[in-house]
Amino acid sequence: MLELARATLDAHLEGRPLPPLAAVPGAALKRGAFVTLTERGALRGCIGHMVADRELGAVVQEMAIAAARDDPRFAPVSREELPSLALEISVLSEPTRLAAPVDAARIVPGRDGLIVRREDLVALLLPQVAPEYHWGPEAFLGAACRKAGLRPDAWREPGTEVFTFQADVFGETGDG
Repeated sequence: MLELARATLDAHLEGRPLPPLAAVPGAALKRGAFVTLTERGALRGCIGHMVADRELGAVVQEMAIAAARDDPRFAPVSREELPSLALEISVLSEPTRLAAPVDAARIVPGRDGLIVRREDLVALLLPQVAPEYHWGPEAFLGAACRKAGLRPDAWREPGTEVFTFQADVFGETGDG
């Protein structure tokens, strides 16, 4: 999958046809996934597809391009940058809704990712985010709520849904 993501970025940035999916193990599985790009350890782009409604290979290709081109926090990645980027793929499990009232102690930072949803406001934080910021369960919940545009304690309120999920995370070592 990592080779597919890198080959996809390379082809996209060079204006060539994207590589085929057929030879990639697991490409036909229906899964959601995120692709994260880093440059010298700093985030350079991260975009994903939450729902397990499409083949993983196609999702990885689309999200690799989107992470390089469409993350609103960054300018699009240039061809010259590609060798200095490291790629990480997070393949998502099916989310599990936590019963209300949410018991923060049921969330294991580093194992669980979070999805917070209230009406049209939705945010997802990958499992690896909480340890990166040294967040405990309540801080992690608060960050997910803020990302969704809610108050940090909105996870305690009726009408806010909280889901946990896990991810198989694999990435390139170093940059590029």
